[in-house]
Amino acid sequence: MPNRAQILKEKFRLSMGLPFRELLPPAHIEQQLNKLSIKYRNRLFNPVVTLWAFLSQVLDMDKSCHHALSRVVAWLSTENVEIPSTSTSAYCQARKRLPEKLLENLFQDSGNQLEAQVKPQSLWCGRHVMIIDASTVSMPDTQANQQAYPQSGQQKKGCGFPIAKIGVLFSLATGAALAVAIDILNTNDIKLARKLYQFLQPLDVLLGDRAFCSYADFFWLRQRGCDTVIRKHKGRCQQLKGGFIISKNDKIVTWRKPKTCQARVN
Repeated sequence: MPNRAQILKEKFRLSMGLPFRELLPPAHIEQQLNKLSIKYRNRLFNPVVTLWAFLSQVLDMDKSCHHALSRVVAWLSTENVEIPSTSTSAYCQARKRLPEKLLENLFQDSGNQLEAQVKPQSLWCGRHVMIIDASTVSMPDTQANQQAYPQSGQQKKGCGFPIAKIGVLFSLATGAALAVAIDILNTNDIKLARKLYQFLQPLDVLLGDRAFCSYADFFWLRQRGCDTVIRKHKGRCQQLKGGFIISKNDKIVTWRKPKTCQARVN
């Protein structure tokens, strides 16, 4: 089965102009700007046009600012307006002015809108399944980034890049990321997960790997009205002996509360 995300990415990459203007119409971006009380001057590289160009730049194979500017020029040529200078200075400055909170709000809002449009037949037993996972990302090697997100202690000083640990909550039905948590590299996966629980809704089902296996977290999620499907971690002493057999490879067992409190995760 073809990778639909890759097909969509190629469609945007090969299209002319600013394809994201169809997915993120001006009214939608303006709504978020108003919520944040962000005012801006009426110029070519306002937050709307800059965001469209920036998203296209991220997906392009040629990620240069010159190529991003060429997309803006191609778009303007269809609008019968004056073509701007070929200098990338104005675009680069406008990109730096994009508020991080605006990007965060648009990210969450877009994911929630997609989730709200999911048809009942795409759900699992009528319930939304959310996938949780963790990974790492590198970033430009600046002093500020190194201080905020130090790289691995095993890495030679002066080599490598700052690295951050990220936890992401995905929708199984849409494939969209609904929430993200960011911390330093040596952060425990469960600590990141606990920052994401607030985005779960009652009756959601959380799906994850064994890194998120924790009795306390199962309990907390149940208190929120959510169910959890997580592989059993090999370090958990709970045995699968006994229990009630439902069918082949399907058994109900009781996971009893540990006698000692779980050590605090870093």
